[in-house]
Amino acid sequence: MTLPRPIGPRVEGWTAPPRPPVDLVLKGRHVRLDPLSAEAHAGVLYEAFDAQDWLWDYMPNGPFASSAQYHRWVRSVEGGAEPVFFAITDLNSQSVCGVASYLNIVPQNGSVEVGNIAFAPELQGTIAATEAMFLMMQWAFEAGYRRYEWKCNALNRPSRRAAQRLGFSYEGVFRQHMVVKERNRDTAWFAACDGEWPALKEAFSVWLDPANFDANGQQSERLGDLTGLVRVASDPTL
Repeated sequence: MTLPRPIGPRVEGWTAPPRPPVDLVLKGRHVRLDPLSAEAHAGVLYEAFDAQDWLWDYMPNGPFASSAQYHRWVRSVEGGAEPVFFAITDLNSQSVCGVASYLNIVPQNGSVEVGNIAFAPELQGTIAATEAMFLMMQWAFEAGYRRYEWKCNALNRPSRRAAQRLGFSYEGVFRQHMVVKERNRDTAWFAACDGEWPALKEAFSVWLDPANFDANGQQSERLGDLTGLVRVASDPTL
């Protein structure tokens, strides 16, 4: 007699979500994400990134030697169905100072990744930066995606810390996963799943609430502490 073997639970009442539309705009209190456009954004983004070559250490592209070179790169990716790139505007300063994208979009599995994240120094560590990541996560889960991924070079500790702070659970390292700029890349994998989203959304809501910050902008609750209650696994290297 053959005993029944365990199989995964049925996914009841779920249908594949739409792909992120190329004209998607996301707006919060501090930040707006618009479709990346060479004409509208390349010049100001190049200025925001200029003389910050370290920003590209773990990126598949860059650094860029000139505004024209960066403009050509933006032209090559704008309006694409995948990745779907955004330009990030800090509404407090009205500065276009970041880029991010959806990629590895697999609607039939309900899976999508956030990546190609490049924040100019003025955006890094701000409420606007966190809100941008929240808005992208929110769209994905509310559109019906089941799994929201974050992957990074395993040597990129700031990215690993950011993933964990934002509520992504650590899933391991894929060794010799890629060759990028003629160098080996081991890739650290993180993900959040739809069952975790309600609690993660509440954590972001608490952190982003103006009442969480004093007159000097100092936070009362730390986002990492709030999302730590939701994450199913933490990065053992942090």
